[in-house]
Amino acid sequence: MTPPSVPCAGQAASTGHRPGSRIVVADDEPLAAAELVELLHSLGYGQVTALDVNEGRSAEIVLTALRNERPDLVLLELTPHSPAALALLAAMQADRLLRQVPVIATQAEDLPADRLRALQLQAADVLPKPLEPAEFALRLRNVLRLKDRHDQLAFTDGSTGLPNREWSLRRLDEAIRASRRHGHTGAVLQVGLDRFKPVIDALGITLGDELLREVGLRLSTCVRDTDLVSHEALGDSADAQRAESDPSAQVARGDSDEFTVLLPQIVRPDHASVVAQRIAEAMRAPLQVAGHEVFLSCRVGIAVFPGDGLDKDTVLERAILAMRHGQADASPAANPVRFYSQALHGRFTSRLAVERELHHALERGELQLLYQPKVDIAHGRLCGAEALVRWQHPLRGRLGPAAFIEVAEETGLIVPLGAWVLREAIRQMAAWRRLGLPPLPVAVNVSSYQLRRPGLADTVRDNLRETGVDGSQLCLELTESAIMDTGSSAADTLAAVKQLGVHLALDDFGTGYSSLSYLRRFPLDELKIDRSFVAECASGTGSAAVITRAIIAMAHGLGLRVVAEGIETEQQLDFLRRQHCDQYQGFLYSPPVAAAEIEEMLHRSNSIAAAA
Repeated sequence: MTPPSVPCAGQAASTGHRPGSRIVVADDEPLAAAELVELLHSLGYGQVTALDVNEGRSAEIVLTALRNERPDLVLLELTPHSPAALALLAAMQADRLLRQVPVIATQAEDLPADRLRALQLQAADVLPKPLEPAEFALRLRNVLRLKDRHDQLAFTDGSTGLPNREWSLRRLDEAIRASRRHGHTGAVLQVGLDRFKPVIDALGITLGDELLREVGLRLSTCVRDTDLVSHEALGDSADAQRAESDPSAQVARGDSDEFTVLLPQIVRPDHASVVAQRIAEAMRAPLQVAGHEVFLSCRVGIAVFPGDGLDKDTVLERAILAMRHGQADASPAANPVRFYSQALHGRFTSRLAVERELHHALERGELQLLYQPKVDIAHGRLCGAEALVRWQHPLRGRLGPAAFIEVAEETGLIVPLGAWVLREAIRQMAAWRRLGLPPLPVAVNVSSYQLRRPGLADTVRDNLRETGVDGSQLCLELTESAIMDTGSSAADTLAAVKQLGVHLALDDFGTGYSSLSYLRRFPLDELKIDRSFVAECASGTGSAAVITRAIIAMAHGLGLRVVAEGIETEQQLDFLRRQHCDQYQGFLYSPPVAAAEIEEMLHRSNSIAAAA
């Protein structure tokens, strides 16, 4: 089936007759089929194929032949006393791809029952023979126009006017077939916009669609203009071969923040890299949307065919994989362009294994919580703990979060995993209380994925009510990136959580944007200084010490409690004590430990308090 005439951004749609349309004449009489083929040629249709549908051929053979031909229209002869034609029509309607192909049935004899049955099977028209050429030409034109209009609606993204993912897959399939037939190389570029969700949250849906249109237009300026009609006619004719050899590119809309660029033919793989770098550079320039200046960047993944795959799904998946790999390393110094490679595929396969095993870990109870003590600096006493998840893998032993949290976030498993951590931490707080131990506030990390999904406040409320734990004993720790990723939706969620008495902490402060607007905008109680600053400030001199002093003073000025992470030496602790930092956690006091060891610490603390 030839890909439809879907325009690039800025091009008008064509809904008229296309001389390059592929037509299949399905008949069990070779002579009758040849006459109809000749008539179609005389009407200007050059790509016409005759297909024998006699009783001796199985329906599956005929269907396979039709799928290989990929027609825009089928002319099917209804013959008397032969059910083969109607059976074929019924089989086409049951086929996911072929049901989209319009069928015009013809009849040499007037067979009302067959005519009615053909129309019931959604034939576009039934014409009596002999065919009157002028009328036949108009009926063909009308059916093909309707198909073009249907394709235009089905294969165009409504937000941008660009071809959508379905169209790009069909066009990619044609390009891969052409590359294998003629021995040339092509490439797919998958373009993913960085931090697109916060921008859309700020602009709103309407302006977000306008931004996407501007992105599509900019991408289109980075590649050569394409005559989509000529590229659809990929057959064995000279015109088709010229279309296949045109090294032009086409842009299509993928997911909400992704675009696909197809290079049907390139001389060398590094030519695809040149286009990708041009796209990445172009996306760095600001976009103007309704008076707003918007800055975006992107990551580009490249898959080259036929080397990286012999079918459309494999090639596109590998381009997406390369793009995702680039997004995972989104540091400013990282190259925004990545080629797919077997090494990258190996890492991807390993991640799939982690994903599969992590599903089982949740089901089999292989996850456990450790607790990192938090210490009051002024008095040297245990004053809280941070719940940290570990995976007791049956073969690899205990795994830290670096081995699986990123996979959990990418696959959505972070939602049930985070819910388990929250539930288990609150349950443990209730267990300590039943033992008569003093209340110990516990902090639980919350990801952007949990913030983005509705119901976080309800989940917290339900767990607190079920266990009887006071909300003031629970603290949710958020990162700056989590707040940025969720945008305005986070404010409502966190306001609902605060109504439960739960405390909120901003984790890893100083490593991200460190924007004062977050400290003012969200109802925070605590600010945690990242360990990378504390590690360098033991001497009290240098930029890390200056920044740490400033963070503590600023946080206290805003009424926030300050916690320092990663304290390992007395010198570091002395520096923090002099700056009046409130709490610390780190190996100097204790590494993360099991709940039973926290119980012992609480018992000792209880005994000391009683003796005093």
